[in-house]
Amino acid sequence: MYLEVLKACGCYSMASSRTRTQQQHQMELRKTQGVVVQGSGTKKTYFSIESFLLLVCLTASLLILPLVLPPLPPPPLMLLLLPIGILLVLLLLGLMPSDVRDITSYL
Repeated sequence: MYLEVLKACGCYSMASSRTRTQQQHQMELRKTQGVVVQGSGTKKTYFSIESFLLLVCLTASLLILPLVLPPLPPPPLMLLLLPIGILLVLLLLGLMPSDVRDITSYL
């Protein structure tokens, strides 16, 4: 009924509803692709120019600094075993049942 009243007064047409749905569909596609078009028609991307420049500088420093800096001595043996210890603790926590009442009974 509401649709018929809109059609009678000329406020609604099938062409305008199609263009609105097409515009909504295009906006959804752009959002999924990481590009949003604002009302003024300007594009807003996922990365701003400042963050992109920061990432480029960080990448360049990671590529250039190891070539410029002198090599470091190897770390002590105990420091090399630290990641293995962290991995074992995480495996223990990951494989432990989630409904544990007393955690000390499993250790």
